[in-house]
Amino acid sequence: MKTFCGRANPTTGALDWVEESEEYDYHQEIARSCYADMLHDHDRNEKYYQGIRAAVSRIKARGERVVVLDIGTGTGLLSMMAATAGADFCYAVEVFKPMAEAAQCIVKKNNFSDKIKIINKHSSDVTVGPDGDMQEKANLLITELFDTELIGEGALPSYEHAHQNLVTAGCEAVPHRATVYAQLVESELLWSWAQLQPAEVEGARLVPPPAVGRCAGAHSVCDVQLSQVSPSSFTPLSPLCAMFSVDFSKPVSSAFQSHSTSFVARAGGRAQVVLSWWDLDMDPSGTIVCSMAPTWTYPQPAKAPWRDHWMQSVYFLPAERQVAEREELSLTVCHDDYSLWYSLQPHSLQDAQAATPPPRPCCTCQAHLVWTRPRFGELNDRRRTGSYVAALRSVLSEDSVCLSVSDGSLLPVFAHMLGAKKVFSLENSRMSKQVIEEVLEANSKKGGVELLEIRPEQLTSQDLRGEQISVLMGEPYFSTSLLPWHSLFFWYCRTALAGLLRPTATILPCSASLHVVAVEFQDLWRIRAPCGICEGFDVTPMDEMVQRSLDFRESREAEPHPLWEYPCRALTHPTEVMTFDFTQCVPQEPISSQGLLPFIRTGRCHGVALWMDYHLTDDVTVSGGLTQPIREQGDCEWSRHRKQGVYFLRSAWDSLGDGRTGVSYSFTFEPSLGDVRMDFSITGH
Repeated sequence: MKTFCGRANPTTGALDWVEESEEYDYHQEIARSCYADMLHDHDRNEKYYQGIRAAVSRIKARGERVVVLDIGTGTGLLSMMAATAGADFCYAVEVFKPMAEAAQCIVKKNNFSDKIKIINKHSSDVTVGPDGDMQEKANLLITELFDTELIGEGALPSYEHAHQNLVTAGCEAVPHRATVYAQLVESELLWSWAQLQPAEVEGARLVPPPAVGRCAGAHSVCDVQLSQVSPSSFTPLSPLCAMFSVDFSKPVSSAFQSHSTSFVARAGGRAQVVLSWWDLDMDPSGTIVCSMAPTWTYPQPAKAPWRDHWMQSVYFLPAERQVAEREELSLTVCHDDYSLWYSLQPHSLQDAQAATPPPRPCCTCQAHLVWTRPRFGELNDRRRTGSYVAALRSVLSEDSVCLSVSDGSLLPVFAHMLGAKKVFSLENSRMSKQVIEEVLEANSKKGGVELLEIRPEQLTSQDLRGEQISVLMGEPYFSTSLLPWHSLFFWYCRTALAGLLRPTATILPCSASLHVVAVEFQDLWRIRAPCGICEGFDVTPMDEMVQRSLDFRESREAEPHPLWEYPCRALTHPTEVMTFDFTQCVPQEPISSQGLLPFIRTGRCHGVALWMDYHLTDDVTVSGGLTQPIREQGDCEWSRHRKQGVYFLRSAWDSLGDGRTGVSYSFTFEPSLGDVRMDFSITGH
């Protein structure tokens, strides 16, 4: 039996449905699951273990048997902790079949089969009774159902059902309580991810459409590693506010709720963004706390526990609001069963706000559906805009006929503002066409760019009003691109459009180059590292399951990661390994490259980072990778706008930094596939 899987196709710029073997979906889900990531969080594991031991002791002190319900058991780790702490029996529920099977092996390997029953169901399907999945209701509820937003994985409905059907009244719970915290800030950086900002083009001002400024934006949370957002990039306008708590030992409701907290503004400024995270109290007294707070909240950030799997949340207010220092304000958070949203109002209007809480935000301008948050940041990057404007200025003349090929790009607007005779733009969707039309109209340039909802290979001279293209331009950016080299779709477009270009046509960018550097990750390596023994329990069956799935295909492929969120050190020089000449059509034959990256710094090499640079002209380059030269100790600064590729070595390698060993590489660009095949290994001179 075959299964169909979506894959980005750089030759067409589309998401193709590719037929794979029936095992592919199964293996990919396991390989990308990052289960080991959480098991490497020793602080989390330790806090859970402390909370479980305390809860078991409280129940035994009442003279009761301890019956555990562990929802979302994963490897069975928390159930094994409970059994070790003295629980009489554990019902461990896991809906994902491969994980449930691994948990069964792990429980058996650790000799807990007589104490732990694995139930491969969703908790809402679990039954209680003589013929049910559970013989009796549990009096200790243990869960780990949380995501960055706390409730985004369905924690509230699961708790609600469990209290109604699976646990006794007055049960103990680990964690006992969760508290959501929020802080109101002004941040030009973060706000640039939500709203299109004015741009300067040769002394003229390009303004965003009014509809975009009025729009509340996308409803989904923006989850980031706030530890990597410097406190210097935002101004706190409020104290850190405890917004609401959920007591998991009592019945929980998944119905809509709103909570408000009043505060006095600690500074004046533009209220734009809410930073949010949550803490878990593992016991009723709140003495065992597992915090999701970013590292810069700690007195000694270097000693903060590592916790990449739970990030922090950024929420954008529906509209920015000027606030004065010492002004009395009220911050409101609303939530349904799966998501949160925030609003701000004067303290005097708090009661009115409570009577009519704000609805969940949704995009009404289309722009937040066309542009992702990183894409907003990219479009708002003044330095990047300056590079494109400078490159365009150097190639445009008053008789230039331009064609832009990029999704939802402002390049054609820039070309029109710079005086091109005629500008066409190919848009991939009606929505992106509408958004660019609104940008033109807001700047009194309606009709200045002819927007065509046509695929490159279908474009004809008639569509171009008989004109020949003198400047073919692209950022390039395509919404279907997952890995850096997927934007080579621009090269395929250039090839398809060759018959419509003047013989002397300028291609911008004129070329692209693929770059690599071998790196030591501060923490990202954990998503691929086996756990072995975790808190005294042998979880190697999970390691073996993950490795089998990685070996199926994933371990031979790069994967996308936003490396600005995951610090790393370069152990080699950054190296250009392939060049793609856009002034020529895509070649018929493969392009290959081999070489060695000698280690120049000591460290533990976990893998290789990959990115693309685009050479707009001979003098202007835009990078999708490193934004600054690598520092002396190897620290890297990465673009926040695009994800880089990461290829993990199967085994980490300790570098002596003496240049005698390094990472050998082999790359092949397959024109028929539009993909880049790669292989890496450690070799000596």
